[in-house]
Amino acid sequence: MQVALSKIAIIGWGSLIWDLEILAPYTQGNWQMTKGPRLPMEFSRISPKRKMGLVVCLDPKLGVDCATHVVQSKRNDVQSALKDLAARERAPHGRIGWADITRGAGRMDSVVLQVQKWCAENGWDGAVWTDLEPNFRDHTQQGFSVARGIAYLKTLHSDNLPEAFNYIENAPRHTKTPLRDALAADDWWRSLKKNQ
Repeated sequence: MQVALSKIAIIGWGSLIWDLEILAPYTQGNWQMTKGPRLPMEFSRISPKRKMGLVVCLDPKLGVDCATHVVQSKRNDVQSALKDLAARERAPHGRIGWADITRGAGRMDSVVLQVQKWCAENGWDGAVWTDLEPNFRDHTQQGFSVARGIAYLKTLHSDNLPEAFNYIENAPRHTKTPLRDALAADDWWRSLKKNQ
């Protein structure tokens, strides 16, 4: 009798979609766009990896529910998939959320429960996701708001601004947050688009 292998989802919403990087050998199939759980997101994290640009993260206070996307891990257990994602994100294991149908761990209990429910309803045995927190205040000494986010982007220069621009523009269109909506209507941001 053959034992059924576990089906583990990697949930993504930012650069993971267009740049699996070192995670690529550990995934199978293509991204299933908009097939993940809806989770609260905003571009309220400043990322050293992305040249101090704003990146999208789970933000339960200021975020709005956005579609997420799923690719299958080649791993048969959640903890191995977690290690793969942590390596790609250059993040400690405690900053990668995980869930299976009976348990899980992450910064937000509500997200863990939502992912568990989604797994049960969609035929997944477990899932992992990046669980880096908003850190705008840590870098700027101000709480995040749309106006402050745009003001912060305007302080970026040289190759930092193009990196920030490309990240926000390349994020899946389903990642529709208040900051992204405001940038779409902002003359300064639109002028950057013209110069690309």
